[in-house]
Amino acid sequence: MYDKIELRIPLTIEAAASLRAGDMVYLTGEIYTARDAAHQRLFDDILAGRQLPFDFNGAVVYYAGPCPAKPGKPIGSVGPTTAGRMDKFSPLLIEQGLRFMIGKGLRDQTVIDKMVEHGGIYFAAIGGAAALMAKCVVNAEIIAYPELGTEAVRKLEVKDFPAIVAIDSRGVNYYDIGRKKYEVVS
Repeated sequence: MYDKIELRIPLTIEAAASLRAGDMVYLTGEIYTARDAAHQRLFDDILAGRQLPFDFNGAVVYYAGPCPAKPGKPIGSVGPTTAGRMDKFSPLLIEQGLRFMIGKGLRDQTVIDKMVEHGGIYFAAIGGAAALMAKCVVNAEIIAYPELGTEAVRKLEVKDFPAIVAIDSRGVNYYDIGRKKYEVVS
């Protein structure tokens, strides 16, 4: 049985250092959505020396493109997208201060190495539970690149948003731990 680890955002490097791959966490505070197109824009903004739409320090970026909100709701379904699609952008973003990311699936070794170098964490969101995750969103607003539609950067206020530490700040990868459990030893 896992303990319920509650984390307030913005996150700190010290809080990240206390987490281990496989820990179940519940995030409360502001997170930012950004998918492929938004990552390209963030990447381009950094290279061009432009100001970013939010401060990466302590921020959590969720790889998601929310569905439109139903009447009276702040957001529609908001499930994770495949993190590997952001891997070509992530090393530069991590170098610029982004430490905490949420998505689904595996990460490239280059990204993991940058996370270890800078004390980052990759959280896995629960795929297939997009409608349930939307219930954790208290408020949502587009803060950058509105022309990207569902891929615009949004600031979400979340309460008890569930995630699993997939890769901890030491580079321990929960996906590898799970694979090793099921390997047959001859």
